[in-house]
Amino acid sequence: MSGHCRTKESELSFPTDGVELTHLLVVRDMDASRHFYRDVVGATVFREYGGTSCVLQLLGTWLLLVTGGPPTSDKPDVTFEPPADTRRVSHEMTFRVPDCRAAYETLRSRGAAFLTPPVESPWEVRAFFRDPDGHLLEISEARGA
Repeated sequence: MSGHCRTKESELSFPTDGVELTHLLVVRDMDASRHFYRDVVGATVFREYGGTSCVLQLLGTWLLLVTGGPPTSDKPDVTFEPPADTRRVSHEMTFRVPDCRAAYETLRSRGAAFLTPPVESPWEVRAFFRDPDGHLLEISEARGA
């Protein structure tokens, strides 16, 4: 096996107990982003820090919105900034929904701007929209295969 260790999936876990995952998004305008995730997507504001970060609870996960900033002592060569080109995507968040068209109509009525109406394929119905900074979000309805 040339030095590789194979572990059964049931044996895998994070190195410590009690861990929760937080997804971080860098935003330009905290007020606009808070409004979008709270009033359009349906997140709950948990805590805010000095106008530069906002912790949200969204569908059983944590979402941290932060404003950009220069490197710090613990990340000396890392600059936080929102997407420079929204046509290039390195990540997205997908919401698996039971009815894509209904979710599309609800989100549109709350102010979400979709790239297109829902598109159907044999395996799913999906539609994409962006947050105020251009982060890509998707709603997706799985179809029977």
